[in-house]
Amino acid sequence: MSVLIRPLGPDDEAQWRVMWRGYLDFYQTKLDEAVTDETFRRLCEDQRYYARLAETGAGVVGFVHCVFHPATWSKTDYCYLEDLYVSDAARGAGAGRKLIEAVYAECDRRDCARVYWLTHKDNQTARGLYDKLATLSDFVQYRRE
Repeated sequence: MSVLIRPLGPDDEAQWRVMWRGYLDFYQTKLDEAVTDETFRRLCEDQRYYARLAETGAGVVGFVHCVFHPATWSKTDYCYLEDLYVSDAARGAGAGRKLIEAVYAECDRRDCARVYWLTHKDNQTARGLYDKLATLSDFVQYRRE
């Protein structure tokens, strides 16, 4: 299966929403439709965001979303890889790796000091890929919602 990585655009909304729902279902999460609407708008219009789709002959099979932001420990930006999803049917075909490699290429182009992301501790399939492409941090995340 050949995987093409390409930019997300306004015409991709229907296909993106199918993938987005799959991603939210995977994490057993529900979001208000207004949040989804605003997320798509930002991904298409806001230069701080980077969004790419993975596409095969069967259509869109995944996405990656990143946020670029200033850092206090660097003169150049950091990149937070916020969302990465590949549909069940396309897992294992290299789409996840290609999406991360596209992020790395963009970060190199922008001279980012760091790319970082989170995943659930039990997501062993994803962690197997991430262990090949990045270094596991010793830091623990805390949050307030």
